[in-house]
Amino acid sequence: MSLERLNDYFKILTPKATTIPAFVHNDGGRKAAGYKGETGDCVCRAVAIAARLPYQQVYDRLAEGNAKQRKSKHDKGERTRTARNGISTTRKWFKDYMVELGFVWTPTMQIGSGCQVHLKADELPSGRLICNVSRHQVAVIDGVINDVFDCSREGTRCVYGYWQILN
Repeated sequence: MSLERLNDYFKILTPKATTIPAFVHNDGGRKAAGYKGETGDCVCRAVAIAARLPYQQVYDRLAEGNAKQRKSKHDKGERTRTARNGISTTRKWFKDYMVELGFVWTPTMQIGSGCQVHLKADELPSGRLICNVSRHQVAVIDGVINDVFDCSREGTRCVYGYWQILN
């Protein structure tokens, strides 16, 4: 058997290395702040974790912004002062808040480009990040996902962009 065929044979037998992201269960201080149950507070949780701020402080600021934002034609009902059911991260007030905290936005996907960056350590920079993935925001600290569930889809979830704290 030639050396080349022998190498091919061992490639078949050797399992492929996969980089499944590390995960740490972290509610960002939600339980300590007195909240119970599950809710759609991923933005609040991710900001609290990545910025190292108390959950209640972040919640109050996001709830205030949510209550004051202009009503769009897609809004149903009245604006409420809560961060419980999601935050529109495309609003100017939210972007201003992130910049105030010391974060910088880096887009990782353009229209028609396809997915270039996935939610796994070897495709993201080190440091404290808030990654924007489909219908979710997640804190990633030095390649480790910090959330209440592993949202990586085994490293296949596309990252649309991320906020990185510089200070």
